[in-house]
Amino acid sequence: MSTANDALCALADDFYVPVYRPRRIVLDRGQGSRIHDLDGREYVDFGGGIAVNALGHAHPALVEALTAQAGRLWHTSNVFVSAPPLELARDLVEASGFARRVFLCNSGAEANEAAIKLARKWATGEGRPPERRVILTFRGSFHGRTLATVTATAQPKYQEGFEPLPGGFRYSDFNDLAAAEAAMAAGDVCAVLVEPVQGEGGVMPATPAFLQGLRALCDRHGALLMLDEIQCGMGRTGRLFACEGYGVVPDVVTLAKALGGGMPIGAMLAGPRVSETLTFGAHGTTFGGNPLAAAVARVVLRELSSDAILANVARQADAIRASLARIDEELGLFGEIRGRGLMIGAPLRPAHAGKAADILDLCVGHGLLLLQAGPDVLRFVPALNIHDADVAEGMQRLHAALREYATG
Repeated sequence: MSTANDALCALADDFYVPVYRPRRIVLDRGQGSRIHDLDGREYVDFGGGIAVNALGHAHPALVEALTAQAGRLWHTSNVFVSAPPLELARDLVEASGFARRVFLCNSGAEANEAAIKLARKWATGEGRPPERRVILTFRGSFHGRTLATVTATAQPKYQEGFEPLPGGFRYSDFNDLAAAEAAMAAGDVCAVLVEPVQGEGGVMPATPAFLQGLRALCDRHGALLMLDEIQCGMGRTGRLFACEGYGVVPDVVTLAKALGGGMPIGAMLAGPRVSETLTFGAHGTTFGGNPLAAAVARVVLRELSSDAILANVARQADAIRASLARIDEELGLFGEIRGRGLMIGAPLRPAHAGKAADILDLCVGHGLLLLQAGPDVLRFVPALNIHDADVAEGMQRLHAALREYATG
């Protein structure tokens, strides 16, 4: 029997550019960490819109901020100014403790694009010729889909077919400080761009020694340390900024995803060393710092800065990890569970390599929305305010899906 879901999925087949392969459900409404499709089926949401819905769905304070701003002013462009983006920039600087200025944009890719341009412009101001403006990134990283950010993304699968790629990027192995030191030995690296926790690379945290060592290498070679916290920032690791958990002060941090709680927004935070680098006309955006998105992001930032949210991250992360351990004891599916805070990766054992997508399909059938990080890793990035009952119910549904997989 055809359903409402089927009808809209047929529209996607006909009219979308086929760059996505979404599961055959149409999500219609959500509240907190529960979401319903058009046919009325309920799901527990452990994916959070890829770590975006950090306060769940239809959070009352976000709805209030959005509707209040919608009745006042939607858009001005950056030819003029309005209060919400100005206040958001101030709030981000004050919350960070390391930033001096903020560039607001629309997405994580745009935030990283701005950081790449800032690094090159800064190196130009330092008198470095083009061949000495190399940006070092790391294998397994993901920094975006623009031509520059996909080149910074040191994963060939995202780059193939888009050649010629922009020059001036070099790759090294993640969590290998000796390799990074060798990659910087020529003195031509102007900046290092790194995720404190790689998301698409399999939910792989940097070791403290690695991130701290990169800071020291950048200081030694006169390079910038730029942290991509687009997925791991904004409370996801149990700290507002992931770098806080490493004791590292960056020159640049990029944010997006959770910053808007579902509204499209990105930000590049520039420390004192580089806060004056991008001057009038050096960069820009039509929609960046849109009053609607900024008004919501201010409330998101306030909520995610609270001790209650950060404590909930730690408690629910422990609960998910403990439940995964119990499931693994029964079914023997996982390797070592990894991640930080509510950014958790459950890598499948070699006997189940490549099966993450199959498991996610089964999860949908059991009323659970979950993500993968590559073909072998289940990725858990639920709302940071997720309730105990939602975690318990979600893990029960995961257990049922995994039992079906293991016995199928």
